[in-house]
Amino acid sequence: MSQHAFLLTAGVIFLLIALGHLFRIVFGLPFVVRDIAVPMWASGVAMVIMGYLGYEAFRLARKPHA
Repeated sequence: MSQHAFLLTAGVIFLLIALGHLFRIVFGLPFVVRDIAVPMWASGVAMVIMGYLGYEAFRLARKPHA
């Protein structure tokens, strides 16, 4: 797999995860892991991090590489 294809794939995956967290926040969906409720603020933090990683992956994919 070329670096360009990898970066595009990673960017799509990160942005899909960020959208999933956004939908959880907007619709107030509960998320429980082994009887522990994950707070909404954790999805907010994850959404920001995943969105940033997706943005960076797309930005790097646009750059011409040697």
